[in-house]
Amino acid sequence: MSVLLEARNITRILPGEIPVTLVRDVSVSFRAGEFISITGPSGSGKSSLLYLLGLLDKPTQGSVLIEGRDTAAMDEEELANLRLERLGFVFQFHFLLPEFTALENVTLPMRRLGKLSEKERRARGEKIMSELGLGDQLNKLPKQMSGGQCQRVAVARALANDPVLILTDEPTGNLDTVSSKVVQDILKNLAHQQNRAVVAVTHDMNFAGMADRRIHLVDGKIV
Repeated sequence: MSVLLEARNITRILPGEIPVTLVRDVSVSFRAGEFISITGPSGSGKSSLLYLLGLLDKPTQGSVLIEGRDTAAMDEEELANLRLERLGFVFQFHFLLPEFTALENVTLPMRRLGKLSEKERRARGEKIMSELGLGDQLNKLPKQMSGGQCQRVAVARALANDPVLILTDEPTGNLDTVSSKVVQDILKNLAHQQNRAVVAVTHDMNFAGMADRRIHLVDGKIV
């Protein structure tokens, strides 16, 4: 399996009168077809590590490589384009735009990337939503859907540009047990059936136990 994402000795320090170290000298890699969970107590640096891996924050030291490309020397535009094309994000809150339909929310990243026509964007969006069991929700607004349906729309949006990496931060934290299981199964299948790397920060030990590999952080370090 090819390495899609690699962190080499990354550290993140918040500057200030008393500097705070969020992530300490972490080296880790993620391969295609892997479903990985990141666990640890509150304040252990889980989300901070995920934001570094997802190029949403820059390490103070060390480097993050996406498909072998070192991102350390990239400018903001290069990083934004790389995130848009190769990474998909799902957060605890779905962050759907309330005035847009489910399908319009899903096609937004495609519109930003600008590679497909409107007809192609719609067709791809409909296909992704259908595969996630949302074929009957295309034209509904977020307020007309359940929390679990909205989170599945968020997963569909993350898949819009066919990313190789899916990074999720407590994706089931706001869902009931049944909806959580649906989202968990979807994420696992994205790795195992579609050969993506899926990384999930979670407090849910049952969810973490579904992963192929678990990374446990304490005080910003892998233990």
